[in-house]
Amino acid sequence: MKLVIEEQSAEQERLLLSVLPEHVAVQMRQDLDQADSQFKKIYMSRHENVSILYADIVGFTAISSTYSAQELVKMLNELFARFDKLAEKYQQLRIKILGDCYYCISGAPRERPDHAVLCVHMGLSMVKAIKYVQQTANSPVDMRVGIHTGAVLAGVLGQRQWQFDVYSKDVELANKMESSGMAGRVHISATTLSFLSGEFEVEPAYGEKREEALRIAGLKTYFIGKVLKPFQPPAQEVQNGSGIVPEEDSCVISEVADGKDEDETEVNDTNQKRSREDSRDFKIRLRTELVNRDGHKELSKNTKCLTLSFADERKEKSYQQQVETFSSITLLMFLIVRLAIGLTVFIVLPRDMSINISYCTENLIIIVLLSVLICDEFSPVLKCWHAFKDSITVRRILSAVCVFLLGTVNVIDTISCVQFQSNSDNCTFTDDINSSCLYPSYFSYFAVLILIASSLPACLSYIWKALFLVIIALAQCLVNIFVLELVLECEESRKNWKSLTKGKYTLSALLLTATLALAFLARHMEQVARVLFLWRCEVEEQRDFAEDMRRRNEALVYNILPPHVAAHFMGNRKRQHDELYSQSYAEVGVLFASMPNFSDFYSEETVNNQGLECLRFLNEVISDFDALLELPQFQDVIKIKTISSTYMAASGLNPTRQVKPEDPISIRWAHLALLVEFALELKKALQSINEQSFNHFVLKLGINHGPITAGVIGARKPHYDIWGNTVNVASRMESTGKAGCIQVTEETCEILQHFGYQFEQRGLVAVKGKGQLMTYYLLGKAGKITPPTAPVSPIIGVTAMETVNEEDESHDSPTSKSEEKTVIECTDQKIEDEVFTTDAEVALCDQNFSSKEAEPLLQT
Repeated sequence: MKLVIEEQSAEQERLLLSVLPEHVAVQMRQDLDQADSQFKKIYMSRHENVSILYADIVGFTAISSTYSAQELVKMLNELFARFDKLAEKYQQLRIKILGDCYYCISGAPRERPDHAVLCVHMGLSMVKAIKYVQQTANSPVDMRVGIHTGAVLAGVLGQRQWQFDVYSKDVELANKMESSGMAGRVHISATTLSFLSGEFEVEPAYGEKREEALRIAGLKTYFIGKVLKPFQPPAQEVQNGSGIVPEEDSCVISEVADGKDEDETEVNDTNQKRSREDSRDFKIRLRTELVNRDGHKELSKNTKCLTLSFADERKEKSYQQQVETFSSITLLMFLIVRLAIGLTVFIVLPRDMSINISYCTENLIIIVLLSVLICDEFSPVLKCWHAFKDSITVRRILSAVCVFLLGTVNVIDTISCVQFQSNSDNCTFTDDINSSCLYPSYFSYFAVLILIASSLPACLSYIWKALFLVIIALAQCLVNIFVLELVLECEESRKNWKSLTKGKYTLSALLLTATLALAFLARHMEQVARVLFLWRCEVEEQRDFAEDMRRRNEALVYNILPPHVAAHFMGNRKRQHDELYSQSYAEVGVLFASMPNFSDFYSEETVNNQGLECLRFLNEVISDFDALLELPQFQDVIKIKTISSTYMAASGLNPTRQVKPEDPISIRWAHLALLVEFALELKKALQSINEQSFNHFVLKLGINHGPITAGVIGARKPHYDIWGNTVNVASRMESTGKAGCIQVTEETCEILQHFGYQFEQRGLVAVKGKGQLMTYYLLGKAGKITPPTAPVSPIIGVTAMETVNEEDESHDSPTSKSEEKTVIECTDQKIEDEVFTTDAEVALCDQNFSSKEAEPLLQT
């Protein structure tokens, strides 16, 4: 039981710690049962002297266009699994995967002086690892790596779909180091160089000439050349999770490149081998636990030496109140002994004995025992004997009375039998058992049976049992020596052999020997019973602890992954670590919502606790958004992730949803209307926050629908995400929209009109990769038109269809705070790799805070 509980708990713990660092997971688990306060707790901590690495796959679009989404998920999973393994080797903490962008940190949460050196080695190894993809996929993909060193705020935001992330201006500069770098090279800042201690040869990179943000920050940049000092592996301290990728894991990139299916026979053989190994390990652990288990040593630590009672009074009371402490089996043994004695008396002793007082007493004992048995077996009668069942004292008294009566009756029967003996000193040689007590030795045998039965009641301690055994044995010995002396001699004279000692002494020795043996046995039985009780208590405590741990871990895991994905990982205990999860959906709604003016609010001044208070406010906003998902009407809306102040959600991802293509639009796309209602509730929630905090934040939203691919990248470090053109267009609807408005495509508009929503045509919008798209602003439902939350309605003044060029918008001044300026800038400096990168993610790879218009605001 202990090992099974540990195994189940360890599986959940591994999954949890693979997603969140241990210090964050432990803190969250401790806070699960705390009552909700007015402000949501933020799990964020500041770390100084941290090296931040950003790596982007250059040219991934070239190979992504030739494979299906499932194959790309498989390929990315293998590649990032290799990166995770490198992160374990170089003591990096992987933060997040954004499309084909991978970033990690070194020096947090545990500080280490060689963080920059390890980070550079990590970058060089990633560049080397991508060469494998070049060879197997025959494609000119490469790695662009940027590293910067500074301070970060690390933690999670919100209450659902937690993802560990880092925030700060230094994180933004690390993004710029990557975007201004060169394919196949590791691009470092002068700050990082100061921590390298001359272990690498560097050359000027002049990144500040290619990137304005680096120039404003006054950073000089360099490319890593040769490694001057060989790498010395540090002591292994896994930052989050255990081993990442086993050495024997098969590589799937070459299989995808060759277009070959996985060999199922080989996979099954591997799974069977692992299963046998797990079973063998379990048996070895079980054998070791049992061999090393010393119950008596455990007992001596918890009990008193003489009485064997537990030092803990509550544990002693619990032990005494066990159901088996006075079971029917124990009472039944008294009954069996009395029936056996009665039958023997009827056969070998004078039958006239049955009419005297001793047999009346025996009958009374049988009635009492039968009554107790009935009460113990039948619950209706048990209610009448509630005091008997619950009172330890009553049980002890009744057991003692039963033992005392059995011993007393046997002594009385022994004395009664003597009256049948002739007064003559000579023995009567007769075979008539009714005329004389011919076999008085049987009373000593009866006494042995009574002694055995008296040693059984568990409610009596071994000390009381030993006391009763001694009293019964001494009483019978005295009767044998002083009362049965003559009749025992007569019985001896009838035998055909001579005994070495007189019968009265032989029988007395038999009784004393049995008493001594039973006293030791009673002590041993009580020791065993108490050891088993200790182990049972230990198992129950472990079970309660494991159940509590499982409940807390499940709550955390279900807050990290969507419910149906978490159920897949938690419920499938036979799942192999390299097993992937992916699912294609034909009709999904995708929502992006951002706060473009949050960048004005964010600052890293002392008054804001170096930015922590700003993130605390953002945590309140995201937490209120998450709280909407708890409402029953939004159970089909799933939060995908947050990228700084950008909130991403989707509908239609429930795998149990049964919809046919021939179903009417009102059924097929009901979830899309639900997503719109969720978007409107987001605006209301932010407006309420504005009123309470005297702020003027505004949401910019974009919605699109269509097919997507959902999957988990990194089966050992699961990261759930969705990909596809639908996601990219939804991101563009947000980034090219206007503050306070919900922008949708023409196709989405046509579907939502069936649900009573009204729209205003905006015009053609140039969307990268899609050309000119006709878009619309959602006004609301008929009779419920609500103005946007922007200070001035962004659709006022649009009297004709307007054409917005996305690239033209990028020339607008991002620092303009005019309320009439409602078209928010959305530049995109990345030229490639869009298939698996949403625009909000591209924004984060360009700048930590996704709203690109805020870059100069942060810089100033």
